[in-house]
Amino acid sequence: MRRLILAAVVSLVSSPAFAIVGGGAPSTDGVARSVVTIVGSRGNFCSGALITPKVVLTAAHCVQPGADYKIVDYGPDRQPKLQDVKTVAIHPGFRMQAMMNHVATADVALLQLAAPVAGKASAALGMPNIPIQVGGRFTIAGVGVTVRGDGKSGGTIRVAGLVASGKPGTLQIRLVDPVGQGTRDGLGACTGDSGAPVFEDKQGGPAIVGVVSWSTGPNGTAGCGGITGVTPLTLYRDWVMQTARQWGASF
Repeated sequence: MRRLILAAVVSLVSSPAFAIVGGGAPSTDGVARSVVTIVGSRGNFCSGALITPKVVLTAAHCVQPGADYKIVDYGPDRQPKLQDVKTVAIHPGFRMQAMMNHVATADVALLQLAAPVAGKASAALGMPNIPIQVGGRFTIAGVGVTVRGDGKSGGTIRVAGLVASGKPGTLQIRLVDPVGQGTRDGLGACTGDSGAPVFEDKQGGPAIVGVVSWSTGPNGTAGCGGITGVTPLTLYRDWVMQTARQWGASF
């Protein structure tokens, strides 16, 4: 299993990434300081965010039972080091089939780490402003690929500003590039951005208000660069807080 995890890591660092989820800028500061890379023994990789020094928030579909998961820590020399995940907690209300069909579900999970990740900072945990407005601004930060199907284009933290569209609510938010509005290729989550934190500006600064669950291409086609589907924390923040506190975390 460790060999498969290492293979996933190698694919992420074999070549540099040049664009985001559609063209967003690489970042190591601000909201990006909380973002981590999660790799699994089945060869998958996802994004997550530290909400305490040893607790990572991500998507439930990223850390399903039957596989081992690690956090990838990149040193100043960009050489990857694997960090152990001690415990995984998946929200009991999560349904994989619903997520695959882009239907709202509790796509939220937590990872308890064996040790803090060096050089990272925890992000504040919040909930979206209610009611969620069409055109409301959000920021996503993830390590996903910039070219669909090219794993080597992932592994770099990139940030993009998106806006809410459709009929956003407490169960699901659909985000689009403010320029293309989801009708043509633009900014948006892609493979590896699942579990990425979704931030909204609050009085005290940016706070995580959701996680990335899925994406589409323009006009709802398969792919990336169209709609970014987000699971807001409105209904799940209490579970997140309670679970983390059971692990000894404090907020």
